Amino acid sequence: MKANKKTIFLIALAILDCVFGGVIISSSLNHNKREDTIDIKTSANYMMIGNVFDTSKVTTEKIKEVKEEKKEDKKEAEPIVYSGMTLKQLGAKLNKSLKSDLAGKGYLIASYSLQKGVDPYVATAIILHETGCEWGCSTLVKRCNNVGGQKGSGCGSYAAFSSLDTGIKKFIDNLAKNYYAKGLNTPEKMNAKYAESRDWSTKVNKYIQKIKSK
Repeated sequence: MKANKKTIFLIALAILDCVFGGVIISSSLNHNKREDTIDIKTSANYMMIGNVFDTSKVTTEKIKEVKEEKKEDKKEAEPIVYSGMTLKQLGAKLNKSLKSDLAGKGYLIASYSLQKGVDPYVATAIILHETGCEWGCSTLVKRCNNVGGQKGSGCGSYAAFSSLDTGIKKFIDNLAKNYYAKGLNTPEKMNAKYAESRDWSTKVNKYIQKIKSK
């Protein structure tokens, strides 16, 4: 009887060992599978960048580079602002006619003219006609930062400005306030008020055509 009890005990122990041992083994295998899955996914996240697959982990620099490329792709195209051109293109076009002291001021003239509702071709053409900056600028520009022949004080009977950029903006402000705001928005309409010469508008229009052709 004792032997039978001992035998039964040993059989029961063996059964328990099989049962719990299997659970432990099964749990361990499942855990390893989960870890493998995580490792695979993590590796994929590091290796799949954009459309490029690399067998090694991608460096932080590479990830940053790809993100920057994606940002560039998402940037919206620069808007068209005047005559089929972007602001940058318009400024570059005006620069082709601006020399001497006004070299490189095309972007300022373009952007400020559009901001004030002034035709940038008209503004540039008047500057060229009045101050000769298609080749070399007049003394009025060099000494007084005055473009377009603005009347005032500080430079004889003409206005003087602290900088050339200020002089350009004041000139465009004058066109906007005293001409465009009153419906005088073409050289022909401006002629009687801006200059005594009757062929002033004809000369300004010739400059406009030159600017357009470049």
